[in-house]
Amino acid sequence: MKRILITGGAGFIGSHLCEILLNQGHHVICLDNFLTGCKGNIAHLIGNDRFQLLEHDIVYPCPIVPVDEIYNLACPASPVHYQRDPIETMKISVMGTFNVLHLAKQYNAKILQASTSEIYGDPLEHPQHESYWGNVNPIGSRSCYDEGKRCAETIFMDYYRKENVRIKIVRIFNTYGPGMLSHDGRVISNFILQALQNEDITIYGDGNQTRSFQYIDDLIEGLTRLMDTEDSFIGPVNIGNPSEFTIKELAERIILLTNSRSRLIYKPLPEDDPKQRRPDITLARKKLNWNPTVSLDEGLSKMITHFKNRIITTNRNKIEPNGFFVV
Repeated sequence: MKRILITGGAGFIGSHLCEILLNQGHHVICLDNFLTGCKGNIAHLIGNDRFQLLEHDIVYPCPIVPVDEIYNLACPASPVHYQRDPIETMKISVMGTFNVLHLAKQYNAKILQASTSEIYGDPLEHPQHESYWGNVNPIGSRSCYDEGKRCAETIFMDYYRKENVRIKIVRIFNTYGPGMLSHDGRVISNFILQALQNEDITIYGDGNQTRSFQYIDDLIEGLTRLMDTEDSFIGPVNIGNPSEFTIKELAERIILLTNSRSRLIYKPLPEDDPKQRRPDITLARKKLNWNPTVSLDEGLSKMITHFKNRIITTNRNKIEPNGFFVV
């Protein structure tokens, strides 16, 4: 049994990871400042004698007992949230990264950095391979997240080269599933909620921009497989579903699956929004023996059922209970 620290553990990805690692028999320390994470996501885990909840902001050093592994997931991941306070977003990505790497060095813990496909920016290479350096606007409205994550990768590599810290870097592509915030601002949660309520579905741009969507269960499997690799394999490694869809195709699939009367409406594309996004997962297949297994229709159906239940609960209680939707 390992002692595992998950920063951002009450968030969308973190809460799923907490549950999986507990099911595997590990002791899990969930650290979160609840900037975007919610206690409701991990409420069912409280009471487990192998689960510990620690409310703390990783921007500040945190005294913590020795751990064997660290998953650094702490950071707002939706444009709605990371653009709300871009300075805080950058602090989490930079100062928080120094703090968790200090812990890893102190306890000789293996540490995984949850990086992002956003480090590729609006890519000029398609699909995106890990060797691609990206096309990022360093002064745009999204740069607090894009450049923050790029800086975090740099810090991880410097601690690996200079301090011999055992690191892993994963670049996560668009992920969805139960547990996302209803006001998340990302395309799948937006479209499903609009469709379920027969509201107009808002498409930014002409709808021909593409994305590749992976279900949360596939991502968690990829994260744990990467952590379990030999120390010599550090990444970065892309984890995402290479099946590519236009945003218009996604909206039409959701309308069909929800039997919705929603219409498509179009608005201007936000600044620096990528026109294409698809991972090259050759490295993940080779080193992790990993492939996504959940199809888009299967994952969307699960997500639709989840949001239907949340809407029923919300209507029953008149207000949305805090913690049912997370990022």
